[in-house]
Amino acid sequence: MRQIERGFRAAIFFSRWLIAPFLVGLVCSLILLIYRFFADLYELAIKLTSLTWHDLIVGVLNMIDIALTANLVLIVIFSGYESFIRKIERDRNADLPDGLTAIDFGALKQRLLGSIAVIAAVEALAWYLDLEREADATKLVWAIGFPLMFVTAMLMLAIADRLARSNRTE
Repeated sequence: MRQIERGFRAAIFFSRWLIAPFLVGLVCSLILLIYRFFADLYELAIKLTSLTWHDLIVGVLNMIDIALTANLVLIVIFSGYESFIRKIERDRNADLPDGLTAIDFGALKQRLLGSIAVIAAVEALAWYLDLEREADATKLVWAIGFPLMFVTAMLMLAIADRLARSNRTE
């Protein structure tokens, strides 16, 4: 019976490696984001003389969205690797930024929601700058409400995490 239990435990422990293909896929998605970023940059550069100020700003905001999304993907990759596969040894990798290592679940939730809120806010700003072309009151409410929903959720999670930490220390 003990051997079955040990085998079961070993299978469960080994299953953490099943997350690795997802992380590799996310690394591949970074390559796609890099391609899209430079394709958008090239398109902006080609059309620069014919673009209005608003079109240029909206194009740059779209590139900021891509960069923020890439940052979000990196956070998920490193957090997933460190949480499920293997701890990153800080003494061997002293040059790694703190934001990529030692991310607990509470910090990951905050960073994910914060990144999504910023991406949504940048999108709302890009849409706002195109308001003359696409005037739609319903879309305006969603463009404002969507980032606010993530900010509210982020604040609620921060309060819940703080309360949980204070309960643990008591």
